[in-house]
Amino acid sequence: MFGVTILGNNSALPAYNRHPTAQVINLCDQLFLVDCGEGTQMQMNLYKIKRSRINHIFISHLHGDHYFGLPGLITSYGLLGRVADLHLYAPPPLKEILDRQLAVAGTVLPYMLYFHPLKEGTMADEEKFSVECFKVFHRIDCYGFLFREKRKPRKINIEAASKYNVPFELFDQLKEGNDIMLNKELIKNEELTVANKPPKAYAFCADTIYTESLSEKVKDVDLLYHEATYLKDKTEKAVSRFHSTSEQAAMLAKLSNAKKLLIGHFSSTYESLDSFLTEAQAVFPDTQLALEGQSFIV
Repeated sequence: MFGVTILGNNSALPAYNRHPTAQVINLCDQLFLVDCGEGTQMQMNLYKIKRSRINHIFISHLHGDHYFGLPGLITSYGLLGRVADLHLYAPPPLKEILDRQLAVAGTVLPYMLYFHPLKEGTMADEEKFSVECFKVFHRIDCYGFLFREKRKPRKINIEAASKYNVPFELFDQLKEGNDIMLNKELIKNEELTVANKPPKAYAFCADTIYTESLSEKVKDVDLLYHEATYLKDKTEKAVSRFHSTSEQAAMLAKLSNAKKLLIGHFSSTYESLDSFLTEAQAVFPDTQLALEGQSFIV
């Protein structure tokens, strides 16, 4: 399954039972945590997220509502006896902050914490997935993330492969689209495989002012998350604070040819979120609110 579970969808201040930004991506049987605002651990408990399955954490920027929950989570992992490696991808100054906090507390982690300073380009590249990083435009250095599946171009036709008694060790060649030699006979790839589904992609667009240039970074994604801090009558305020409106998030989704849009990072000014959905859907109909506790399939 490739999906996203929302743990926190509010902006700077917790309000109306909404929490600061945090979400978990389920991709290739792994969990990835994106941002870790205050209360993230409590939200994990509430929504039954298996934190032990999280081996990669991505922090978009160093405003507190996006990382103040991280020191507690890192320490909790130690208290729970974690031994598996943990990879943290974040702006470079966060390493010094965490090192200092752990040092003054005399905390020695029982697992390896690998720090990867964010930079544009591919940050993680494994057999079944990749994660790319791109800059967005906020008051301080801020990044978005692009999670991509990796799929072989072809899928094995099990019935046909059984008919020809194809050895398992030749499956990778077939999945790449190659013909094979079997018992001195050339067997065409299309006799043994079918076309695979195109790989899917999820983009997390962190805090940012609206800019059309971001559309190239997230072009054609299956699911786009974009901040929508304000309604459109607060466009000037959004600009002054380097945030976006719900309408602008929808405009970017349309411009980038995204298939679906999630909007979040709502200002605590608003108790009801209905108007956010109405404004966004007027521009991009396939929009949903990033409601806490809900999971969305990519």
